[in-house]
Amino acid sequence: MFEKRLWVSALILVVVIVGGFALSVPRAQEVLEPANTSQTTPVISMLALRDSFKNGVHTIKGRITVADVCTTITADVSLQDGRIIVAVSTPEDVRVCLKIPTELPFTVSIKAPADAPLVATINGVPATVTAP
Repeated sequence: MFEKRLWVSALILVVVIVGGFALSVPRAQEVLEPANTSQTTPVISMLALRDSFKNGVHTIKGRITVADVCTTITADVSLQDGRIIVAVSTPEDVRVCLKIPTELPFTVSIKAPADAPLVATINGVPATVTAP
């Protein structure tokens, strides 16, 4: 009697282990295509800019909030049609990095008329300009 119970218990244990394994292993139809691992540049649409004018030169200091601490920025300034264009770009980053929003400062200078309006772009897209 004891031997029969031992065999039944062993059989139940084997069925549970094999059944659990069969249910946990994905089938060929269930395997998903790998997700696109390339990350795109996050959409940022706001810049904080401060413009100071002295001796015919605008010095523009700004801050931009980026998605993570690994992101770098480049800032360029140009004069087009009497407007000062501040172009900030954030390159596409494919590194693995901790996603903590980070504020990055930048400074650019240009000779321009005192009353020239400021226009900003981020990655070529017009941005909202706020005062810090």
